[in-house]
Amino acid sequence: MHQTPYVSVLIPAKNEAGNLIPLLEEVRVALVGETFEVIVVDDGSTDATAVELRMLQGSGYHQLRVLSHARSLGQSTSIYHAAEVARGHWLATLDGDGQNDPADLPKMLDLVRGSEGTPTGVKLVAGHRVNRRDTASKRWASRFANKLRASLLKDQTPDTGCGIKLIEREAFLRLPYFDHMHRFIPALIRRHNGRMLVHPVNHRERGAGVSNYGNLDRALVGIVDLFGVWWLIKRTRLDINAQETEV
Repeated sequence: MHQTPYVSVLIPAKNEAGNLIPLLEEVRVALVGETFEVIVVDDGSTDATAVELRMLQGSGYHQLRVLSHARSLGQSTSIYHAAEVARGHWLATLDGDGQNDPADLPKMLDLVRGSEGTPTGVKLVAGHRVNRRDTASKRWASRFANKLRASLLKDQTPDTGCGIKLIEREAFLRLPYFDHMHRFIPALIRRHNGRMLVHPVNHRERGAGVSNYGNLDRALVGIVDLFGVWWLIKRTRLDINAQETEV
């Protein structure tokens, strides 16, 4: 009988053949001694992603679970589907391209250990990439988006686009689902009066292949979503808890 994992590592992967095998080995090394599972969502890949995942499962990587989409549904939907079936108290998200470093996960877990399920405990640890290894255009787009988002949402997060996050599963599943929601997790957690920490993390160059989600696509949908999340926050009353009165 398998132990209930303490953390579920969620990895959306679209055409990430060549990146997943080394990434998942790094996850196994980083979380040695931890009870964990890894859920990779094959998001409509057309390369050898599915073949590599089957090979890993057949090689004895017993912590690995695989979900598949018949067509690409995007990162947010992939993360949400993985969160629904996850068994861990905590959800750790990683991009499938290997740019996030799994070696950052133990320190992030140390920040939350024992606080799960408590009303005043930490609900989110958001990664902050302090040494960006992206192209100049991607860095510029990210800076622009971060400034615009911060001015509207006041989410106190310097790098909401960072793929590595640690989120309490129960808190995550209370958030409203919509496509591209993963970019607004800090603002949505704060909307629910959740405590959040920001942690500096390593960032690396992509190992193989090319980015499957373009800057322009992100920018166009991001602006629409930004104003939608701003509207949600303005309409919320969940930032104040009800107090029970005793006679």
